[in-house]
Amino acid sequence: MFTPAEMVGNYADIGVKKVGYPIWKMLLAGAFAGLIIGMGAAVANTATFGFAANPSAQRDIAGLLFPFGLGIIILTGMELFTGNCLICISVLERKTSVAAMLRNWLFVYLGNFIGAVFLAVCHVYANEVGLSNGDLAVATIRIAAYKCGFTFGQALTLGVLCNVMVCLGVLVSLTAKDTMGRIAGAFIPVAFFIICGYEHSVANMYYVTAGLFANSVPGYAALAAEAGVDTSGLNVAGFMLMNLLPVTLGNIIGGVGIGASMWALHLKKSANK
Repeated sequence: MFTPAEMVGNYADIGVKKVGYPIWKMLLAGAFAGLIIGMGAAVANTATFGFAANPSAQRDIAGLLFPFGLGIIILTGMELFTGNCLICISVLERKTSVAAMLRNWLFVYLGNFIGAVFLAVCHVYANEVGLSNGDLAVATIRIAAYKCGFTFGQALTLGVLCNVMVCLGVLVSLTAKDTMGRIAGAFIPVAFFIICGYEHSVANMYYVTAGLFANSVPGYAALAAEAGVDTSGLNVAGFMLMNLLPVTLGNIIGGVGIGASMWALHLKKSANK
């Protein structure tokens, strides 16, 4: 395995490569990453919707399934906005600029959104969420409504905690020199954040848009109403202002915070020299 200092140094070099990608590559690799994270969310929904009376079991099962998405992204070289918050390490090492980092974040974020929303459209309008006479659609709407019901401060805080774990997953995966070690390194921190119920901006690009699309289908909306789901806050404005915006800001704070901390712990002296 690599030492912690080697791990952080390796990411500093990786970040330089990431910011040098052309826009089309950031968008395409970002779209695939958004689709993969969305698939993890969809799998978690499908595996847990029958456990509505047992939230603990829902989170435990989701925590065993969702994390494989990050491992796939790392091994295939896709681009995930939340993990790319670690490019701050490259900036602190003076290997790239803040402007280059922000350029990467912008286009990767857009790519992630495209991939996640594309999957949400496919699942809803191909009737994948119609499983069990529409029970999966109701669960999808319920989760989306729940996520749009946070206060700004709650969503921000849960976003911070989430990306601390995601970025630790990325870094821990880089300590390994073999495939299984890299998958395990990415898996465990992400399982922690899922089980704890933290908020991931890219996952929410699927979770909430799938709920929005499902709620736009009259049959699914009627089933959700019969089940007592409060969808009053489930709309585009609620999604953007009360979930995606604060969660994204929280993800940036958490990711940059852990990246800067790892740099200060392991590379700051060498950079000063």
